[in-house]
Amino acid sequence: MPAEWEQHFSTWLAWPHNLDTWKSDDLREVEKVYMEIIHNLITGERINILIENKSFQKRIISLLISRGLNTKQIYFHEILTNDAWIRDFGPNFIVRKSSSGRQIAINLWQFNSWGEKYPWQKDNEVSNKIISESKITYFNPKIVLEGGSIDVNGEGTCLTTSTCLLNLNRNGNLTVEKMEEYLKSYMGVKKIIWLKGTLKGDDTDGHVDNLARFVNHTTIVYVSEKDESNENYLSLKGIEESLKKARDPNGKPFKLIPLPMPRKIKDNNFYLPASYANFYIGNNVVLLPAFNDPNDKIAQNILQSCFPRKKIVPIDSRILIKGLGGIHCITQQQPMYTE
Repeated sequence: MPAEWEQHFSTWLAWPHNLDTWKSDDLREVEKVYMEIIHNLITGERINILIENKSFQKRIISLLISRGLNTKQIYFHEILTNDAWIRDFGPNFIVRKSSSGRQIAINLWQFNSWGEKYPWQKDNEVSNKIISESKITYFNPKIVLEGGSIDVNGEGTCLTTSTCLLNLNRNGNLTVEKMEEYLKSYMGVKKIIWLKGTLKGDDTDGHVDNLARFVNHTTIVYVSEKDESNENYLSLKGIEESLKKARDPNGKPFKLIPLPMPRKIKDNNFYLPASYANFYIGNNVVLLPAFNDPNDKIAQNILQSCFPRKKIVPIDSRILIKGLGGIHCITQQQPMYTE
């Protein structure tokens, strides 16, 4: 599995429509966030969008044209979904080098809505349908794994959390050893760094893309909470300690950079899992979740130092997080390949 900053062929999105995730007024605002994401990504890569039907396509094209966007770089796919979180139920692309060039394949992981928390049957068929449509080679591990639960550096190391990947609600009593076999066999990694913890309000049981991310082969950014009275303090402190002990396949430590946390965000008194770690790395830009918070700028400056050749674009994610997800959760990269 290549690192996210490696060259993309395209980014995949699933158009939001679930009124249980966002109410109708909120959904219109979420669509504006999607437009902002497309606007910033389209100069560097293709965009694939999953839609319910042709009427969705017509309305989206109208929205795109009103924004002055070039629709020739956008490809629509009539593939039904339960929700918008394509990072978790969409295809996990892997690559290999061959005599004919760089080739790609898809890992067909299963999806059960983070432990059967919400309806998921349509989402679980998405990767199958993309494989059928694209004719891309695929592998079928036959276990549950969500894209937001893993992060790789493209050189043999994978970040994940035991709170999610080893949760009984995914694959029953799957052991650490057996899960590592799956990750090594299907993703080509050599070393797995296990973290333990989750953000308050996170219904994924602790996806790593809310907690710690690779920004280059040797550097990890991670969210840190300084306020000892904050509900996330102990969990995030434990993650920090685990990262300090982590080593790459050659036994070398990683450079660690803390990201701040935004102030508490609640919806109807429910704590929302807002995190600056939920950024998405495009070909030309890095899309950073922003929360109208003083720490937005601090997080932006930190990521700019990590990606000096890319533009860091803050995307107001206060409406997205009401659905319990962020920018990384609604995007999925397809790496460049040679047929």
